[in-house]
Amino acid sequence: MDHLILKVTTKLLFAPIILFAFYVQFHGDYGPGGGFQAGVIFAVAFILHAFCFGLEETKKVLPQRVLVVAMVIGFLFYAGTGFVTMLLGANFLGYDSIAPNSTHHAGQHYGILLVEWGVGTAVASTLLSIFYHFTGREPDIDQEDW
Repeated sequence: MDHLILKVTTKLLFAPIILFAFYVQFHGDYGPGGGFQAGVIFAVAFILHAFCFGLEETKKVLPQRVLVVAMVIGFLFYAGTGFVTMLLGANFLGYDSIAPNSTHHAGQHYGILLVEWGVGTAVASTLLSIFYHFTGREPDIDQEDW
């Protein structure tokens, strides 16, 4: 794509989109939002980058191998938090067991942050991986044959 205005606009919007994803991520335990929404917003920044600069350039910035590792790490954050609470004697994702002596439920805060971070990481990397696979495949029919 040789549209200068779109490229400059994408470069200007990329960082604020990522920043907004982090805002939604860390504001999720106090209000609407959280890991899933933040993961989608984060993925959208890279999808916008791919639309303007091409899939290969985006894969240089964020390779498929990194996405696979991020999917696993996101799942491990989520499931690991649940298993830690079980090892501490509570139910799966029973966050109060993380900080049992807290009078203001600090375990809830820590647990939700860990779980939402895992969900956000897993969602963003999964969506980008799906996007990479769909946009990177060869078309079945040539454009001239339509």
